[in-house]
Amino acid sequence: MSTTREHHTVPLSVLLKRELATEKVEKPELVHGQANQSKKGEDFTFVKTECQRILGDGVTTYSVFGLFDGHNGCAAAIYTKENLLNNVISAIPQDLNREEWLAALPRALVAGFVKTDKDFQVRGQPSGTTVTFVIIEGWVVTVASVGDSRCILESAEGDLYYLSADHRLDCNEEERNRITASGGEVGRLNTGGGAEIGPLRCWPGGLCLSRSIGDLDVGEYIVPVPYVKQVKLSTGGGRLIIASDGVWDAVSAETALDCCRGMPPDAAASQIVKEAVHPKGIRDDTTCIVVDMLPVEKPAVPHPVPRKQQVKGVLRSMFRKKSSESSSHPDKGYVEPDVVEEMFEEGSAMLSERLDTKYPLCNMFKLFMCAVCQVEIRPDEGVSIHAGSGNMRRLRPWDGPFLCVSCQEKKEAMEGKRSSGDRHSSESD
Repeated sequence: MSTTREHHTVPLSVLLKRELATEKVEKPELVHGQANQSKKGEDFTFVKTECQRILGDGVTTYSVFGLFDGHNGCAAAIYTKENLLNNVISAIPQDLNREEWLAALPRALVAGFVKTDKDFQVRGQPSGTTVTFVIIEGWVVTVASVGDSRCILESAEGDLYYLSADHRLDCNEEERNRITASGGEVGRLNTGGGAEIGPLRCWPGGLCLSRSIGDLDVGEYIVPVPYVKQVKLSTGGGRLIIASDGVWDAVSAETALDCCRGMPPDAAASQIVKEAVHPKGIRDDTTCIVVDMLPVEKPAVPHPVPRKQQVKGVLRSMFRKKSSESSSHPDKGYVEPDVVEEMFEEGSAMLSERLDTKYPLCNMFKLFMCAVCQVEIRPDEGVSIHAGSGNMRRLRPWDGPFLCVSCQEKKEAMEGKRSSGDRHSSESD
């Protein structure tokens, strides 16, 4: 995670116990806005706030923000928008308490992305899409991403954090090596006579991304396994900007934040899109979602401040740099650290690494159920997620997680151990 100051890594259980010690977990007020200028009509957004869920320790809510930048048509973006959230939530066991639910979320996001990709490819459509998917629960923000749309965070303390990864082949050597090791080729477009132009692309197909959902015609080594980062904000709040490459190709993260400072989210999103489009005109679909996580307002004592003045003051203080002198007030008792605390980060493309679980997390998931598509499997049908990986590490026959046969074939194809052509022929038989 990139930031302008050092951050602290704190276990999830410690952070949540700190909240519980205050008797009530206060949630931020979420205010959001979005804007779009369309060139091809392939960008789509998903916003769902105040989603209710029943936990082992009560009822709580979460909010979801998604951006889907389609290519080669919009079918993959639309399908992912309509199905991804359900696939993620279905991969989380029921009756978990809040700490367990948040701990299970990164694994469920991986399963949900892979299932969505697998189900869409069955349709035989060549379309593909990038995905930036944000789930906010209390002060905890979890982001999963494939492709080159991005999510950034500016904390109330004025620090910049990158919550997604860029899967463009031009800027990710590790992904280039993974694709070539799996049997793909990486190179620029050859115009003849040895001249090469444009960005690095994966062949066959010519996609300049290493991860996406869909893209049936490119090859299984373009994987849907997302980079996932989970952070906890201080109760000072912060601003999230989720935008497609139409924005990031034109403006930097710092410019995006500076050009809309002090604006409410809807005006901020419009200003960012305007800033991106203005220099050269609209050259690509350009979409932006801005989400402000505002601290809970408390009336001043002994002189209450009118609500309008409170909101104005909150916005002014949130989106400007703070001096070190204003970061804490020891004479007012305990003050939560003014930092964004990292709870989880993983970007491996290997399912055996992303779906593996350690105690006690492993106890949350059913033993004989496919870790990706959530179908029940008989004990003699399941294939260990570690099968063929050289990492069997003295596993017992009942050690999971397990995959059904079709998901195991999907995993092997993504790792270059069987061709996508084999998969298609087996599905048609």
